[in-house]
Amino acid sequence: MLRVRCLRGGSRGAEAAHLIGAMLSRSLTGWVQRAFGSTSSAAAAQPQHAFVEEHVTEPVHQECPVCSYNEWDPLEEVIVGRAENAHVPPFTVEVKANTYEKYWPFYQKHGGRSFPADHLKKAVAEIEEMCNILSHEGVTVRRPEPIDWSLEYKTPDFTSSGMYAAMPRDILMVVGNEIIEAPMAWRARFFEYRAYRPLIKEYFKKGAKWTTAPKPTMADELYDQDYPIRTVEDRHKLAAEGKFVTTEHEPCFDAADFIRAGRDLFVQRSQVTNYMGIEWMRRHLAPDYKIHIVSFKDPNPMHIDATFNIIGPGLVLSNPDRPCHQIEMFKKAGWTIVKPPTPVIPDDHPLWMSSKWLSMNVLMLDEKRVMVDANEASIQKMFENLGIKTIKVSIRHANSLGGGFHCWTTDVRRRGTLQSYFH
Repeated sequence: MLRVRCLRGGSRGAEAAHLIGAMLSRSLTGWVQRAFGSTSSAAAAQPQHAFVEEHVTEPVHQECPVCSYNEWDPLEEVIVGRAENAHVPPFTVEVKANTYEKYWPFYQKHGGRSFPADHLKKAVAEIEEMCNILSHEGVTVRRPEPIDWSLEYKTPDFTSSGMYAAMPRDILMVVGNEIIEAPMAWRARFFEYRAYRPLIKEYFKKGAKWTTAPKPTMADELYDQDYPIRTVEDRHKLAAEGKFVTTEHEPCFDAADFIRAGRDLFVQRSQVTNYMGIEWMRRHLAPDYKIHIVSFKDPNPMHIDATFNIIGPGLVLSNPDRPCHQIEMFKKAGWTIVKPPTPVIPDDHPLWMSSKWLSMNVLMLDEKRVMVDANEASIQKMFENLGIKTIKVSIRHANSLGGGFHCWTTDVRRRGTLQSYFH
């Protein structure tokens, strides 16, 4: 019997299954004809038996382990990053453009070295507890491989050491039954994909699609080497003028600059995502999905999910300090815009790679459950007023490495179907 694996993921999956089935059927028929032709003389001397070719009229369905269309359908499987052996990236121009001046001495001292050991130990413990709670909530948790990020590597265009595999949301995006590896924009993250390869190969063997975006050379031309980095006011002005440290030399993007809502994906041009990268994604996902470019009053745009986080069908958290310039098109589409409360994280808590607004960087387990910072009472109350149960977890030390719950995860499988939520 001919068995064809049905790829889950809307019309693309069905078309792929039909094509594979047709190709295999033609190959099998040709093989049978050649085999019987080559043995015809021998067969003539033997008693003749009727040959019946068995056909399968419909492909045999097998559940694909990868399927996610949005940020809120019931979560079944997730990748959670690792803090182990995390290293501070070398203080290069693209890193400097994404960090605030008060932390520059930290990068100058620790660049290329491990994050402070005591802090890292606490972050590791927090993420382990987060994984335990996710498992308790019925979610299958997968992890990237531990890797030595201290090793220096060299390409024809640059030399660097690694960083971490803490934020799978930055490098992996699931669209339907397809895993897309982002090319990244920091040299310290060039080989980050290696930590996830065993997992992705496993998913691929079980039926998932696997796409790697064009890997940039990360040559000097990709970065504005004279990018003026001074005050927050200067950065506001540069961002408003559309000036960023990354150029249009070649495509680059971090997956975390995209947020999904069924057939519509929203993306920002940022310090790590350029228009060439956005255009590559637009062409790759067309015509089944539409890419919308949005922008914000943000002096340091990098990753959209602490600025604009979609938490339900037509329901979005919009950072009040970074208002969306295109917010009217969401209101006209009937979306509900929720402004989260000001974070309560203390000013003296180190946020070397992020802002206080990681409080809104939440992970939806389904439409009525959300994983949220145990220390942020005000946003917990906001969710409860929306009728959403809060799953409270503390990852305050893990926040220092640059991400909240959404950043620390990539949802592999959510139970839902492809729909349109934006018109």
